[in-house]
Amino acid sequence: MRHVMAMISAAAVVVGGMVASNGAYASDAYYAKGDGNAANGEKIFREGKGSVPACASCHGEDGSGSDDLATPRLAGQFFSFLVKQLEDFASDKRKDTTMFVMNDNAKGLTTQDRRDVATYLSEKHIDFRGSDLEALKAAGTDVGEAYRGRAIVEYGSPRRDDGFPKELGSKGGGVPACKSCHGYAGRGAPNMYPMIGRQRYTYLVNQLKKWRDGAADPNGQNARTNDPMGQMRAVAARLSDDDILSAAAYLTGADPLTPGNDRAPYDHH
Repeated sequence: MRHVMAMISAAAVVVGGMVASNGAYASDAYYAKGDGNAANGEKIFREGKGSVPACASCHGEDGSGSDDLATPRLAGQFFSFLVKQLEDFASDKRKDTTMFVMNDNAKGLTTQDRRDVATYLSEKHIDFRGSDLEALKAAGTDVGEAYRGRAIVEYGSPRRDDGFPKELGSKGGGVPACKSCHGYAGRGAPNMYPMIGRQRYTYLVNQLKKWRDGAADPNGQNARTNDPMGQMRAVAARLSDDDILSAAAYLTGADPLTPGNDRAPYDHH
C-alpha cells in the first residue's frame, strides 16, 4: 500500500508540473476552461468532419455515452483530460480496443479540431444520473454490489495480489481509496484526475480491466497503458473482477454533491 501511495503522490507532482508547463494542460484558472472554438467543436460532435463520423453517433446526442456501445460519457468531463485522450488516440499511445475507431477518428482531426471538441464537451453540462443497472442486469450484464464499491472508492481495500507485476513495484499490498485521487464520489480533480463518478457502468468496467491487463502485459491486445507513471495500472492490478464490478456499480450512480453543498464541485458556470 505504501508503494502505491508513494507512486500516487509522485504522479500528482509530475502531473501538477504538466499542468503548469504543458500547453495542453495549462490554465490560469483552477478549473481549466477550454481554449478552443466551442461552436466548431459542437459542429464536429454533431455532424463529423470529412471521413470522421459525428461523435454523437456513438457518444449520444447529449454526450452521455452508451452502455450498449460501451462508450463513455464525455459531457462535463475536464478539458485537459479530453485533450490528452484525443491526442493519445491520435498518436497511438492509447488504443481503442472496444470499437476500434477512435484512433482513426482522432487522426482525422487537426490538433485544433481536437481542442475545439474538448472545449465544447467540457462546457456541456447534463443531468445524467448514471447507467440503469437494473436494465443491464435484465439484459444479462454482470453488475456488482454498489455498497461494496463505495467502500473501495472511499476507503480502499486490504486485498493482496500475488500476481502484481514486479516492474510496477513490490508484490502484494492493498488498494488505495479511489477518492484519494479522483475526489469525493469520483467527481475528479481538474487538470489532474478525470471525473469518474456518473460515468457509464460498462465503460468503467472495461477500462479498469484494460488497466489491469496493461499491468500484466503492456503489449497485450487489450492493454491500456497511457496513465502517467503507471498509476492506474498499479491500482487495477490489485483489483479482482468483483472489485471492479462493484466499484463501477457505485461510481455510475455516485452523487457528486457534498452533503450541505448544493453546487456541483468545480462547476465554472
